Amino acid sequence: MLIRTCTALLGLLDLMEFCRIFECQMIIDPVSPQEVLKLVGSIYDCALDPSRWEQTLDELRGAFCGLTAMLHLNDLRHHRLLLHRTVGLEPYALDLIAKHTPEINARLNHDLASWPSLDEPHLISRHLPRAYVESSPYIQECLKPHGFCDVITYFLLHTPTRLAGLAFGRHERNGVFTERELELGRLLLPHVRRAVTISNALDVNAIKHARMAQLLDGLRCAVLMTNKRGAVLYANRSAERMLRDGDLIQSVRGILRARTPSAAAELRAAIRLAARDEAAIGKTGLAICMSEPDMAPVFAHVLPMTGGELRTRLQPEAVAAVFVGAPPDEQDGADAVAAAFALTPAETRVLASLLVGRTLAETATALGIAVATAKTHLEHIFSKTGVTRQADLMLLWTRLVSPTGSDA
Repeated sequence: MLIRTCTALLGLLDLMEFCRIFECQMIIDPVSPQEVLKLVGSIYDCALDPSRWEQTLDELRGAFCGLTAMLHLNDLRHHRLLLHRTVGLEPYALDLIAKHTPEINARLNHDLASWPSLDEPHLISRHLPRAYVESSPYIQECLKPHGFCDVITYFLLHTPTRLAGLAFGRHERNGVFTERELELGRLLLPHVRRAVTISNALDVNAIKHARMAQLLDGLRCAVLMTNKRGAVLYANRSAERMLRDGDLIQSVRGILRARTPSAAAELRAAIRLAARDEAAIGKTGLAICMSEPDMAPVFAHVLPMTGGELRTRLQPEAVAAVFVGAPPDEQDGADAVAAAFALTPAETRVLASLLVGRTLAETATALGIAVATAKTHLEHIFSKTGVTRQADLMLLWTRLVSPTGSDA
């Protein structure tokens, strides 16, 4: 009896080992091109319907053989999670992560100070010293007790006050992340960035087919849909006004054209790639600068429309949707920055004056204050926003003002 029991146990152990080996073998198998295309399609559907992120994160988690997935936006000033979409995480786990957010932010900020590129992911297994891992409260209290052996973070945005990323957690039974996952991340990261950027620009929870025209017509940003030749199939009201003005975009015999040569070339290339292979579009067509160098920056983003369930329903003949941001209004911009960084009314007035192109001396004259006072207000603005130059302040302004006309 004892011998049979031991034999059965050994057989069970062999079976468990076989399952472990088989599972590991599954992990190292590359993701097929068809799977990559499906993932890209799901990611781009999230641009128009952010409620799909949980489903898409679950698909990505499976492709990365991860236990958890999180799309997050961190407030680095107050150590808060401003946005998180997660799969695989129970409420208590989110509470633990929130508890350790100051440590997580501090470590990522420390590493990003010398990071080669935001395109390079951050891995616990590769980039954290052993001494840090062994002494880290976050790792020892939050990750290790639940069997996590690795976390990979892909950076979407990093400013002095904000950090956005896409992160996956790996259980010890699957081992640490490998080159397979790094390569998959390189393929998908530009598409995630594009979807998040456009979704943020639209500032909508969902787009339903029946009310698509009504919703898009209410946006400040121009929205155009084109076929593979660039012929305009749809233009919302903002796009129609922008086409009539002709300052940024034009319709030349029905074909969409950008005014500046560099923007026109990239726009054509992005539409061609969107028609041919949306998974190969990469960074092309993401944040195309449409304005002249001496103008306030206006950016366009090209969203492929040939894949995914939602986008093909919206406009079946379209291969690309082009979103062109409205030129930012300086008072809207000043109010948005003031709300985000707790500027005083006096600081907000100085900022609004600078955003219309006045110098500091001209601002002081316009507001009836001393130049020294205006300079003091500007220094306070720099301190609160985390930037050190007026050019960076302008860039921050354009990022915070929502092209929809609603609060960013």
